[in-house]
Amino acid sequence: MHELAPYAVTPASSRGRRIAEESAPGRTAFQRDRDRIIHSTAFRRLVYKTQVFVNHEGDLFRTRLTHSLEVAQIGRSVARNLHLNEDLVEAIALAHDLGHTPFGHAGQEALNDCMKDYGGFEHNLQSLRVVDVLEERYGAFDGLNLCFETREGILKHCARKNAVKLGDVGERFLSDQRPSLEAQLANLADEIAYNNHDVDDGLRSGLITLEQLVEVKIFARHLSMAKSHYPEISGRRLIHETVRRMINTLVGDLTRQSAANIAHNCPDSLEAVRAAPYLVGFSEEIWQEQQELKKFLRDYLYRHYKVARMSAKARHTIEALFKAFCSDIRLLPPVFQSKYHHDKHQAVADYVAGMTDRYAIREYRRLFAIEES
Repeated sequence: MHELAPYAVTPASSRGRRIAEESAPGRTAFQRDRDRIIHSTAFRRLVYKTQVFVNHEGDLFRTRLTHSLEVAQIGRSVARNLHLNEDLVEAIALAHDLGHTPFGHAGQEALNDCMKDYGGFEHNLQSLRVVDVLEERYGAFDGLNLCFETREGILKHCARKNAVKLGDVGERFLSDQRPSLEAQLANLADEIAYNNHDVDDGLRSGLITLEQLVEVKIFARHLSMAKSHYPEISGRRLIHETVRRMINTLVGDLTRQSAANIAHNCPDSLEAVRAAPYLVGFSEEIWQEQQELKKFLRDYLYRHYKVARMSAKARHTIEALFKAFCSDIRLLPPVFQSKYHHDKHQAVADYVAGMTDRYAIREYRRLFAIEES
């Protein structure tokens, strides 16, 4: 590992695990966290959970798994340049989507509506619930027993009503403190990855076009650069050259601006980072360009009528499954039936949220199609 800055998280400065464990020879605590996440059942399921497009719509679109790997790669690159803890950034990046429902944001919104009278549903909270409670791999504890700093980074957002219930990991939302720089970085690496790769997937699907995207400043600038360097290329190669240049610009800007912010605020410890304003961020110019790109994707991709149609199907599937399982315990697999009596709605939400896209579709058919069993 490269030399860490005094404001970085180190294994020695960690608040540790909820249940104490002996250290492992040859691996730091955050390397162990990363390894536990990679070997978890929830992580494997991400290969069949989608970003924008449902799993059966094509093999080349991003899944939650490929997205998480891309976030980890971007995060590690910036962490190395800022002398932050790469292993912690990677662990947070790989775990940040573990609680996502099938069918992307449409599935989350549907499950939140189903749970509105029972505390609601939010995928950040569910990701934390996965690593704290739902994974069943170890004899000594439920969940993965991750370090505090990894758990804190997974919980990017949290309402005060929920923060009160979470103990130490919810404290910063009540005391107006910031998370570690590693957590801040993982959050923005996520933004870089999903914005630019949604552009790539949107173009691949044909739902958005190059002609539309040239109205977006950051895309038009990098498209022009790609054409200037390689005037003979077109199609997918031109798109890849453009998108990779956009990512390179964003990563470079994030690194430079964050370094400047850190130098200006001079934090000398992790405690100083928590008391400071957010220090990992983009320059104002690049941030504005990112906002323009996000607005374009919202208006032309996420609200495209074909995406809306699939989202409507996804919503119907989630709502129907939730209602059916809540109405009759016998429809649930036995392992979830045992949890049903403690908190029926939470047990059903855990089961539905853990489904992959294709499993949710199969469960719907099993319940509502006569010819299925």
